[in-house]
Amino acid sequence: QVQLVESGGRLVQAGGSLRLSCAASGRTFSTYAMGWFRQAPGKEREFVAAISRSGDNTYYADSVKGRFTISRDNAKNTVDLQMNRLKPEDTAVYYCAASPTGSSRVFRISAYEYNYWGQGTQVTVSS
Repeated sequence: QVQLVESGGRLVQAGGSLRLSCAASGRTFSTYAMGWFRQAPGKEREFVAAISRSGDNTYYADSVKGRFTISRDNAKNTVDLQMNRLKPEDTAVYYCAASPTGSSRVFRISAYEYNYWGQGTQVTVSS
């Protein structure tokens, strides 16, 4: 089992940058594929970015491709989301999630494939 705690969310102006971080407990962090999701008010939770256990493979939603970068540090049990050129439509609660995965190169993009979730961190982008 793993516990996840997100941090880094805040109010930022459009065009600005933020770096979200997710800290995981436990000694098995490297056995989990990780992902970031977000949920805006009145909308369903949506996929943002995913990274494989090894960190070699990443995948992004079209809406954030080229602006967001997901990365992980298995030695520190963290996964980060660097967000650049932020837009008002990026406003949401951002969640970190973990999926136990046998392969070191697989990533997950469906929320149903993730077993563990953080409590979320609010990102607000003003226009």
